[in-house]
Amino acid sequence: MEIIFNQTGEFEAYHEACKWCENNGFSHGSMARAMPIGLMKGNWDIAKWHNLSNSERKELDGTMTSQSFRTGPVFINITKVEAV
Repeated sequence: MEIIFNQTGEFEAYHEACKWCENNGFSHGSMARAMPIGLMKGNWDIAKWHNLSNSERKELDGTMTSQSFRTGPVFINITKVEAV
């Protein structure tokens, strides 16, 4: 499942994607440049992408990505069906 956020303005699409996560019961990790941000269903503390091991990355329910979180667009990809 992919959701695209196209809001304009600095970090507007990113903030809308974060709101979507909160409203739909997903925790999100912290931003680290243009690296993906991990998503997990439920209340979790998720490390920045570069601090996640390969096995931790495989456990994620999805990711938030963007070429530029500052200007958007921002993409949420939920990869585990049971998380939806």
